[in-house]
Amino acid sequence: MDALLSLLHQEMPGGLRLLEEMVNMDSPSSEKSLVDLLVRFIGSRFEDIGGTIEYISDQQFGDHLRVRFTGKKPGILLLGHTDTVFPAREAQRRPFRFADGKATGPGVFDMKAGILLMWLALRALTQCKGMPENSVSVLLTSCEEAGSVTSRDLVEAEASLAKAVLVLEPSLPGGVLKTARKGVGRFTIKSIGRAAHAGVDPERGINAIEEIARQVLALRSLSHPEKGTTVTVGTIQGGTRSNVVPAEAAAEVDVRVSSLEEAERITTALRTLQPELAGAKLEISGSINRPPMERTAQTARMFGLAQAIGREIGLELREGSTGGGSDGNFTAALGIPTLDGLGPVGGGAHALDEFVEVASIPQRAALIARLIQRL
Repeated sequence: MDALLSLLHQEMPGGLRLLEEMVNMDSPSSEKSLVDLLVRFIGSRFEDIGGTIEYISDQQFGDHLRVRFTGKKPGILLLGHTDTVFPAREAQRRPFRFADGKATGPGVFDMKAGILLMWLALRALTQCKGMPENSVSVLLTSCEEAGSVTSRDLVEAEASLAKAVLVLEPSLPGGVLKTARKGVGRFTIKSIGRAAHAGVDPERGINAIEEIARQVLALRSLSHPEKGTTVTVGTIQGGTRSNVVPAEAAAEVDVRVSSLEEAERITTALRTLQPELAGAKLEISGSINRPPMERTAQTARMFGLAQAIGREIGLELREGSTGGGSDGNFTAALGIPTLDGLGPVGGGAHALDEFVEVASIPQRAALIARLIQRL
Protein backbone atom coordinates (compact mmCIF):
# COMPACT_ATOMS: atom_id res chain seq x y z
CA MET A 1 0.00 0.00 0.00
CA ASP A 2 1.14 3.55 -0.77
CA ALA A 3 2.87 4.95 2.36
CA LEU A 4 0.74 8.09 2.39
CA LEU A 5 -2.46 6.09 2.02
CA SER A 6 -1.34 3.75 4.79
CA LEU A 7 -0.75 6.73 7.08
CA LEU A 8 -4.23 8.08 6.31
CA HIS A 9 -5.82 4.74 7.17
CA GLN A 10 -4.05 4.88 10.53
CA GLU A 11 -5.42 8.38 11.12
CA MET A 12 -9.06 7.40 10.56
CA PRO A 13 -10.11 6.94 14.22
CA GLY A 14 -9.08 10.50 15.01
CA GLY A 15 -10.54 11.70 11.73
CA LEU A 16 -13.92 10.22 12.56
CA ARG A 17 -13.88 11.90 15.96
CA LEU A 18 -13.20 15.23 14.28
CA LEU A 19 -16.02 14.65 11.81
CA GLU A 20 -18.38 13.82 14.66
CA GLU A 21 -17.48 17.02 16.48
CA MET A 22 -18.08 19.13 13.35
CA VAL A 23 -21.39 17.48 12.45
CA ASN A 24 -22.69 17.89 15.99
CA MET A 25 -22.08 21.66 15.78
CA ASP A 26 -25.01 23.28 13.96
CA SER A 27 -23.95 25.83 11.33
CA PRO A 28 -26.99 27.13 9.41
CA SER A 29 -26.11 29.97 7.04
CA SER A 30 -28.50 32.35 8.84
CA GLU A 31 -27.10 31.78 12.36
CA LYS A 32 -23.88 33.78 12.56
CA SER A 33 -23.11 32.94 16.20
CA LEU A 34 -23.33 29.18 15.57
CA VAL A 35 -21.23 29.33 12.40
CA ASP A 36 -18.62 31.42 14.20
CA LEU A 37 -18.27 28.74 16.88
CA LEU A 38 -17.68 26.07 14.25
CA VAL A 39 -15.26 28.26 12.30
CA ARG A 40 -13.10 28.85 15.37
CA PHE A 41 -13.14 25.17 16.24
CA ILE A 42 -12.02 24.24 12.73
CA GLY A 43 -9.42 27.02 12.73
CA SER A 44 -7.87 25.65 15.90
CA ARG A 45 -7.57 22.21 14.32
CA PHE A 46 -5.77 23.59 11.26
CA GLU A 47 -3.52 25.62 13.54
CA ASP A 48 -2.61 22.38 15.34
CA ILE A 49 -1.13 21.01 12.11
CA GLY A 50 0.97 24.08 11.29
CA GLY A 51 -1.41 26.35 9.44
CA THR A 52 -1.45 30.11 9.92
CA ILE A 53 -5.08 30.99 10.48
CA GLU A 54 -7.03 34.18 9.86
CA TYR A 55 -10.67 34.86 10.68
CA ILE A 56 -12.20 37.27 8.19
CA SER A 57 -15.02 39.16 9.84
CA ASP A 58 -18.47 39.21 8.28
CA GLN A 59 -21.31 41.21 9.80
CA GLN A 60 -24.15 39.41 8.02
CA PHE A 61 -22.98 35.79 7.99
CA GLY A 62 -20.46 33.76 9.92
CA ASP A 63 -16.81 34.75 9.75
CA HIS A 64 -14.76 33.20 6.96
CA LEU A 65 -11.61 31.17 7.61
CA ARG A 66 -8.36 31.38 5.70
CA VAL A 67 -5.47 29.03 6.46
CA ARG A 68 -2.04 29.40 4.89
CA PHE A 69 0.82 26.95 4.81
CA THR A 70 4.32 28.16 4.00
CA GLY A 71 5.41 28.48 0.40
CA LYS A 72 7.04 31.18 -1.70
CA LYS A 73 5.39 30.54 -5.07
CA PRO A 74 1.75 30.63 -6.21
CA GLY A 75 0.29 27.29 -5.31
CA ILE A 76 -2.91 25.44 -4.55
CA LEU A 77 -6.15 26.71 -3.04
CA LEU A 78 -8.44 24.24 -1.26
CA LEU A 79 -11.95 25.69 -1.32
CA GLY A 80 -15.02 24.86 0.75
CA HIS A 81 -17.66 26.21 3.13
CA THR A 82 -18.71 25.80 6.75
CA ASP A 83 -22.42 26.65 6.50
CA THR A 84 -25.21 24.10 6.02
CA VAL A 85 -28.86 24.24 4.96
CA PHE A 86 -30.19 22.75 8.20
CA PRO A 87 -31.72 24.85 11.02
CA ALA A 88 -30.43 25.30 14.54
CA ARG A 89 -30.81 22.29 16.86
CA GLU A 90 -30.92 19.87 13.93
CA ALA A 91 -27.79 18.19 15.30
CA GLN A 92 -29.63 17.56 18.57
CA ARG A 93 -32.44 15.85 16.69
CA ARG A 94 -30.15 13.90 14.36
CA PRO A 95 -26.64 13.72 15.85
CA PHE A 96 -23.67 12.16 14.08
CA ARG A 97 -23.95 8.41 13.74
CA PHE A 98 -21.59 5.80 12.30
CA ALA A 99 -23.12 2.46 11.39
CA ASP A 100 -22.86 -0.06 8.55
CA GLY A 101 -19.93 1.80 7.05
CA LYS A 102 -21.82 5.09 6.74
CA ALA A 103 -21.55 8.34 8.66
CA THR A 104 -24.78 10.32 8.91
CA GLY A 105 -25.88 13.63 10.38
CA PRO A 106 -26.72 17.17 9.20
CA GLY A 107 -24.09 18.51 6.84
CA VAL A 108 -21.92 15.38 6.94
CA PHE A 109 -21.82 15.10 3.12
CA ASP A 110 -22.23 18.79 2.23
CA MET A 111 -19.63 19.48 3.30
CA LYS A 112 -18.12 18.75 6.68
CA ALA A 113 -16.51 15.54 5.46
CA GLY A 114 -14.92 17.66 2.71
CA ILE A 115 -13.34 19.82 5.42
CA LEU A 116 -12.10 16.65 7.10
CA LEU A 117 -10.45 15.56 3.83
CA MET A 118 -8.57 18.86 3.63
CA TRP A 119 -7.37 18.49 7.21
CA LEU A 120 -6.35 14.85 6.82
CA ALA A 121 -4.47 15.49 3.56
CA LEU A 122 -2.56 18.47 4.92
CA ARG A 123 -1.82 16.74 8.23
CA ALA A 124 -0.43 13.72 6.38
CA LEU A 125 1.76 15.92 4.16
CA THR A 126 3.19 17.77 7.16
CA GLN A 127 3.82 14.53 9.04
CA CYS A 128 5.73 12.91 6.18
CA LYS A 129 7.45 16.17 5.19
CA GLY A 130 5.71 16.07 1.84
CA MET A 131 4.46 19.67 1.61
CA PRO A 132 5.44 21.25 -1.73
CA GLU A 133 7.54 24.38 -2.13
CA ASN A 134 4.53 26.14 -3.60
CA SER A 135 2.08 27.67 -1.16
CA VAL A 136 -1.04 25.85 -0.01
CA SER A 137 -4.10 27.75 1.25
CA VAL A 138 -7.49 26.75 2.59
CA LEU A 139 -10.50 29.05 2.29
CA LEU A 140 -13.73 28.13 4.05
CA THR A 141 -16.56 30.58 3.49
CA SER A 142 -19.70 30.84 5.61
CA CYS A 143 -22.47 31.75 3.15
CA GLU A 144 -22.06 29.41 0.17
CA GLU A 145 -25.45 27.82 0.76
CA ALA A 146 -26.99 31.32 0.77
CA GLY A 147 -25.50 32.18 -2.62
CA SER A 148 -22.05 33.42 -1.49
CA VAL A 149 -23.62 36.81 -0.88
CA THR A 150 -20.69 38.36 0.98
CA SER A 151 -17.87 35.98 0.12
CA ARG A 152 -17.61 36.09 -3.69
CA ASP A 153 -15.00 38.88 -3.73
CA LEU A 154 -12.96 37.01 -1.13
CA VAL A 155 -13.10 33.77 -3.11
CA GLU A 156 -12.03 35.50 -6.31
CA ALA A 157 -9.22 37.43 -4.61
CA GLU A 158 -7.82 34.32 -2.95
CA ALA A 159 -8.11 32.25 -6.13
CA SER A 160 -6.22 34.90 -8.10
CA LEU A 161 -3.15 34.10 -5.96
CA ALA A 162 -3.27 30.40 -6.86
CA LYS A 163 -2.34 28.46 -9.95
CA ALA A 164 -5.03 25.82 -9.35
CA VAL A 165 -8.14 25.39 -7.20
CA LEU A 166 -9.36 22.15 -5.65
CA VAL A 167 -13.00 22.31 -4.54
CA LEU A 168 -13.90 19.86 -1.79
CA GLU A 169 -17.64 19.93 -2.45
CA PRO A 170 -19.32 16.48 -2.44
CA SER A 171 -18.69 14.17 -5.37
CA LEU A 172 -21.35 13.02 -7.78
CA PRO A 173 -22.81 9.52 -7.15
CA GLY A 174 -20.08 6.90 -7.05
CA GLY A 175 -17.32 9.42 -6.38
CA VAL A 176 -17.46 11.09 -9.81
CA LEU A 177 -15.53 14.39 -10.01
CA LYS A 178 -17.12 17.56 -11.38
CA THR A 179 -15.45 19.15 -14.39
CA ALA A 180 -18.45 21.32 -15.29
CA ARG A 181 -21.23 23.05 -13.38
CA LYS A 182 -24.15 25.08 -14.61
CA GLY A 183 -24.34 28.78 -13.90
CA VAL A 184 -27.15 29.85 -11.59
CA GLY A 185 -29.41 32.89 -11.81
CA ARG A 186 -32.24 34.26 -9.70
CA PHE A 187 -34.69 36.77 -11.15
CA THR A 188 -37.91 38.34 -9.87
CA ILE A 189 -40.58 39.55 -12.27
CA LYS A 190 -43.13 41.89 -10.71
CA SER A 191 -46.27 42.94 -12.56
CA ILE A 192 -48.08 46.11 -11.64
CA GLY A 193 -51.73 46.50 -12.61
CA ARG A 194 -54.63 48.40 -11.13
CA ALA A 195 -57.01 47.32 -8.36
CA ALA A 196 -60.79 47.37 -8.83
CA HIS A 197 -63.91 45.73 -7.38
CA ALA A 198 -64.17 42.30 -8.98
CA GLY A 199 -67.99 42.40 -8.99
CA VAL A 200 -68.93 46.06 -9.46
CA ASP A 201 -66.42 47.37 -12.02
CA PRO A 202 -63.81 44.74 -12.95
CA GLU A 203 -63.27 46.43 -16.30
CA ARG A 204 -61.55 49.32 -14.48
CA GLY A 205 -58.92 46.97 -13.16
CA ILE A 206 -55.73 45.60 -14.70
CA ASN A 207 -55.18 42.07 -13.42
CA ALA A 208 -51.55 41.73 -12.33
CA ILE A 209 -51.90 37.98 -11.78
CA GLU A 210 -53.12 37.51 -15.35
CA GLU A 211 -50.11 39.50 -16.56
CA ILE A 212 -47.77 37.25 -14.58
CA ALA A 213 -49.53 34.15 -15.98
CA ARG A 214 -48.86 35.39 -19.50
CA GLN A 215 -45.21 36.02 -18.63
CA VAL A 216 -44.88 32.48 -17.25
CA LEU A 217 -45.92 31.10 -20.63
CA ALA A 218 -43.43 33.39 -22.34
CA LEU A 219 -40.64 32.26 -19.99
CA ARG A 220 -41.25 28.63 -20.85
CA SER A 221 -40.10 29.27 -24.41
CA LEU A 222 -36.69 30.52 -23.19
CA SER A 223 -35.56 27.08 -21.96
CA HIS A 224 -33.25 25.11 -24.24
CA PRO A 225 -32.61 21.78 -22.46
CA GLU A 226 -30.50 20.59 -25.40
CA LYS A 227 -28.08 23.44 -24.58
CA GLY A 228 -28.31 22.83 -20.85
CA THR A 229 -30.52 25.87 -20.25
CA THR A 230 -33.57 25.76 -18.01
CA VAL A 231 -35.84 28.60 -16.91
CA THR A 232 -38.13 27.61 -14.05
CA VAL A 233 -40.78 29.71 -12.32
CA GLY A 234 -40.51 28.54 -8.72
CA THR A 235 -42.97 30.75 -6.83
CA ILE A 236 -45.82 33.16 -7.61
CA GLN A 237 -47.37 35.63 -5.21
CA GLY A 238 -50.10 38.16 -5.80
CA GLY A 239 -53.43 39.67 -4.93
CA THR A 240 -55.06 40.62 -1.67
CA ARG A 241 -58.63 39.23 -1.71
CA SER A 242 -60.69 37.13 -4.09
CA ASN A 243 -63.12 40.00 -4.78
CA VAL A 244 -60.39 42.49 -5.74
CA VAL A 245 -58.75 42.68 -9.14
CA PRO A 246 -55.09 42.25 -8.09
CA ALA A 247 -52.85 45.28 -8.49
CA GLU A 248 -49.55 43.45 -7.97
CA ALA A 249 -48.09 39.99 -8.49
CA ALA A 250 -44.57 38.59 -8.64
CA ALA A 251 -42.82 35.46 -9.88
CA GLU A 252 -39.43 34.17 -8.77
CA VAL A 253 -37.46 32.55 -11.56
CA ASP A 254 -34.57 30.06 -11.37
CA VAL A 255 -32.17 30.01 -14.32
CA ARG A 256 -29.53 27.37 -15.05
CA VAL A 257 -27.08 27.73 -17.95
CA SER A 258 -24.12 25.71 -19.20
CA SER A 259 -22.33 28.49 -21.10
CA LEU A 260 -21.64 32.20 -20.85
CA GLU A 261 -23.31 32.64 -24.23
CA GLU A 262 -26.56 31.22 -22.86
CA ALA A 263 -26.22 33.30 -19.70
CA GLU A 264 -26.09 36.46 -21.81
CA ARG A 265 -29.03 35.35 -23.97
CA ILE A 266 -31.27 34.60 -21.00
CA THR A 267 -30.30 37.77 -19.13
CA THR A 268 -31.10 39.91 -22.15
CA ALA A 269 -34.40 38.11 -22.76
CA LEU A 270 -35.53 38.54 -19.17
CA ARG A 271 -34.47 42.17 -18.95
CA THR A 272 -36.42 43.05 -22.11
CA LEU A 273 -39.72 41.32 -21.29
CA GLN A 274 -42.70 43.51 -22.16
CA PRO A 275 -46.18 43.51 -20.57
CA GLU A 276 -49.01 41.99 -22.60
CA LEU A 277 -52.02 43.61 -20.93
CA ALA A 278 -52.78 47.23 -21.81
CA GLY A 279 -51.73 49.50 -18.97
CA ALA A 280 -49.73 46.86 -17.07
CA LYS A 281 -46.10 47.42 -16.10
CA LEU A 282 -43.22 45.06 -15.35
CA GLU A 283 -40.33 45.46 -12.91
CA ILE A 284 -37.50 42.96 -13.35
CA SER A 285 -34.61 42.39 -10.95
CA GLY A 286 -31.95 39.75 -10.41
CA SER A 287 -28.99 38.35 -12.31
CA ILE A 288 -26.86 35.30 -13.04
CA ASN A 289 -25.13 35.22 -9.66
CA ARG A 290 -22.90 32.21 -10.41
CA PRO A 291 -21.30 32.02 -13.86
CA PRO A 292 -21.14 28.59 -15.47
CA MET A 293 -18.09 26.44 -14.79
CA GLU A 294 -17.31 25.28 -18.30
CA ARG A 295 -15.09 22.29 -19.03
CA THR A 296 -11.83 23.60 -20.48
CA ALA A 297 -8.57 22.06 -21.64
CA GLN A 298 -7.04 23.09 -18.30
CA THR A 299 -9.83 21.33 -16.41
CA ALA A 300 -9.36 18.23 -18.54
CA ARG A 301 -5.63 18.17 -17.75
CA MET A 302 -6.32 18.47 -14.03
CA PHE A 303 -8.83 15.65 -14.21
CA GLY A 304 -6.32 13.54 -16.16
CA LEU A 305 -3.76 14.05 -13.39
CA ALA A 306 -6.34 13.13 -10.74
CA GLN A 307 -7.28 10.03 -12.70
CA ALA A 308 -3.63 8.94 -12.94
CA ILE A 309 -3.09 9.48 -9.19
CA GLY A 310 -6.31 7.61 -8.49
CA ARG A 311 -5.08 4.55 -10.33
CA GLU A 312 -1.90 4.57 -8.24
CA ILE A 313 -3.95 4.28 -5.03
CA GLY A 314 -6.63 1.91 -6.35
CA LEU A 315 -9.22 4.56 -7.20
CA GLU A 316 -10.89 4.59 -10.62
CA LEU A 317 -12.15 8.12 -11.21
CA ARG A 318 -14.70 9.41 -13.68
CA GLU A 319 -15.86 12.92 -14.47
CA GLY A 320 -19.29 14.49 -14.82
CA SER A 321 -21.29 17.70 -14.69
CA THR A 322 -24.05 18.99 -12.44
CA GLY A 323 -26.81 21.57 -12.45
CA GLY A 324 -25.85 22.84 -8.99
CA GLY A 325 -23.42 25.69 -8.47
CA SER A 326 -20.52 26.15 -6.06
CA ASP A 327 -17.79 28.68 -5.35
CA GLY A 328 -15.81 26.79 -7.97
CA ASN A 329 -17.99 28.53 -10.56
CA PHE A 330 -16.36 31.83 -9.59
CA THR A 331 -12.78 30.57 -9.74
CA ALA A 332 -13.27 28.77 -13.05
CA ALA A 333 -14.82 31.90 -14.59
CA LEU A 334 -11.58 33.76 -13.74
CA GLY A 335 -9.69 31.29 -15.93
CA ILE A 336 -8.01 29.55 -13.00
CA PRO A 337 -7.85 25.74 -13.44
CA THR A 338 -10.52 24.33 -11.12
CA LEU A 339 -11.43 20.76 -10.24
CA ASP A 340 -14.62 20.24 -8.22
CA GLY A 341 -16.39 17.36 -6.50
CA LEU A 342 -13.24 16.17 -4.74
CA GLY A 343 -15.15 15.67 -1.50
CA PRO A 344 -16.26 12.34 -0.07
CA VAL A 345 -18.31 9.59 -1.65
CA GLY A 346 -21.86 9.58 -0.35
CA GLY A 347 -25.26 11.00 -1.12
CA GLY A 348 -28.37 12.82 0.04
CA ALA A 349 -26.97 16.35 0.11
CA HIS A 350 -29.48 18.74 1.77
CA ALA A 351 -31.70 15.77 2.69
CA LEU A 352 -32.45 13.94 5.93
CA ASP A 353 -30.77 10.77 4.64
CA GLU A 354 -27.44 12.50 3.92
CA PHE A 355 -24.51 10.11 4.34
CA VAL A 356 -20.81 9.54 3.68
CA GLU A 357 -19.16 6.22 2.88
CA VAL A 358 -16.43 6.21 5.51
CA ALA A 359 -14.24 3.68 3.67
CA SER A 360 -13.80 6.25 0.88
CA ILE A 361 -12.23 8.88 3.15
CA PRO A 362 -8.58 7.68 3.25
CA GLN A 363 -8.38 7.28 -0.53
CA ARG A 364 -10.00 10.66 -1.21
CA ALA A 365 -7.64 12.33 1.29
CA ALA A 366 -4.66 10.63 -0.39
CA LEU A 367 -5.90 11.90 -3.75
CA ILE A 368 -6.02 15.46 -2.41
CA ALA A 369 -2.54 15.18 -0.91
CA ARG A 370 -1.01 13.85 -4.15
CA LEU A 371 -2.75 16.56 -6.21
CA ILE A 372 -1.28 19.20 -3.90
CA GLN A 373 2.19 17.72 -4.45
CA ARG A 374 2.01 17.33 -8.22
CA LEU A 375 -0.01 20.22 -9.54
